[in-house]
Amino acid sequence: MPDAPAGPLSEASIAAAVRALAERNRHHLESMTEAERADAAQHWRELALAVLTAATATTGLPEATDSAAAGPDAGRAVFVLEDVGGDGVAVHASFHPELHDLGDGEVGGTPAQIAALEMLNGLGGFEPDGA
Repeated sequence: MPDAPAGPLSEASIAAAVRALAERNRHHLESMTEAERADAAQHWRELALAVLTAATATTGLPEATDSAAAGPDAGRAVFVLEDVGGDGVAVHASFHPELHDLGDGEVGGTPAQIAALEMLNGLGGFEPDGA
């Protein structure tokens, strides 16, 4: 078993994406307090993870399940479960295409996406991060 997994969702890839975002926003970062920098780094990590998860969902699938083979209305839901220290686990979910707001706290999506939402609800205590 490898010590550290490679690929778009590896810690090295996520860290590289965060460094790129920090460099791109260096002028803002320089004017921030330490607390603001920590908040920005966490935000950029969540953003990087969302983008890399979306890229993985699009490119990491066998040809037989590619959206072209599944049809133009195919949807995907990708979960990433991440250790956050102690017994904590962060759950990240990306939906492609994005879910749509039906109003009254309801969302719509493809059958796969709705099944994924039901799984997330079954985990209990799930709070969307607004991504």
